[in-house]
Amino acid sequence: MMKQFDVVIEKDSEGYFVASVPALKGCHTQAKSLDVLMERIREAIELCLEVQGDLFEPLDFVGVQRISVAA
Repeated sequence: MMKQFDVVIEKDSEGYFVASVPALKGCHTQAKSLDVLMERIREAIELCLEVQGDLFEPLDFVGVQRISVAA
């Protein structure tokens, strides 16, 4: 059975792409290219599912908002 997960992708100050899966605790990885990142996050998801089993919280993706605050 195929399961689908939303992946959040950001780019850090050193140029690395960072991916995380909000529905799976501790499921994240990084890479210099998006192609490699997608391979790695797929592997990370598979490993998280292997360890956690079906104990994940399915989430519905709503959207992304950017908020500015004084620092």
